Amino acid sequence: MPSQREIRRRIGSVKNIKQITRAMQFVAASKLKRAQDATLQSRPYREKLDEVLADVAAVLSNGDHPLLARREGGARLLVLFTTDRGLAGSLNTNTIRYASREIAESTGDLKVVTVGRKGTAAMRRAQVPIAAAFDGFGDKPDFASVLPLARLITDDYLAGTYSRIDLVHPRFVSTLVQRPVAEQLLPIVPAEDTAGIPGNQFLWEPGASAVLEQLLPRYVATRLFQAVLETTASEQSSRMVAMRNATDNAQELIEDLTLTYNKVRQANITREMIEIATGASIA
Repeated sequence: MPSQREIRRRIGSVKNIKQITRAMQFVAASKLKRAQDATLQSRPYREKLDEVLADVAAVLSNGDHPLLARREGGARLLVLFTTDRGLAGSLNTNTIRYASREIAESTGDLKVVTVGRKGTAAMRRAQVPIAAAFDGFGDKPDFASVLPLARLITDDYLAGTYSRIDLVHPRFVSTLVQRPVAEQLLPIVPAEDTAGIPGNQFLWEPGASAVLEQLLPRYVATRLFQAVLETTASEQSSRMVAMRNATDNAQELIEDLTLTYNKVRQANITREMIEIATGASIA
């Protein structure tokens, strides 16, 4: 059985860990509200943009624009979104596992663009070809930060490097639930059921193709920015829950160690009293 000194030392160490996890829980909780609001507020914009693209695509055939045309064969690109830091529960593990299933089920050539250091490290360990690697965009991502990534993806697709580009990222559902999802980015698949007015009822100036050329950069960047916001909100909520659980576990461990300490202390006192009584009787 450990000594009282060893138990006191363990109790002190666990208390220090509890202070750290509790502080991290409060920090994540303070950041979660901002990240959650940004994510929920951006979803209607993305949905309306999908409606506009559906209106434009209604007067174009798949062959009228390279971003609408479906290509046979060719390489596939996955854009994987994870976090830069750990201590976020199972968020990164679930997302990477989901991406690994997508990679295993894919036929033909496949490459990955990673956003976040955790995803980059996982893909390197799995020896998956990485076309480009980006660090995360911080706790306060802005729209301008995703533009280099959007230009890279668009240019590669227009150059014929890839036949399909998909996004894999965690989707923020609630504080307790974040689910990894895969969404097709390119070629653009306009929504079939939208609340917008069919595009063939509009007169397009200078033309539907020209309008699409202007909408495309905004569309790709918006989809990527939405994925970044979803990942940020998921990270903060997952970290807050993980640190809260860690704090609760530390408190339970402190209570167990305190009980053990009291038992050892009582046993030592009893032993000393027996030794004193035994010595007195002998004397």
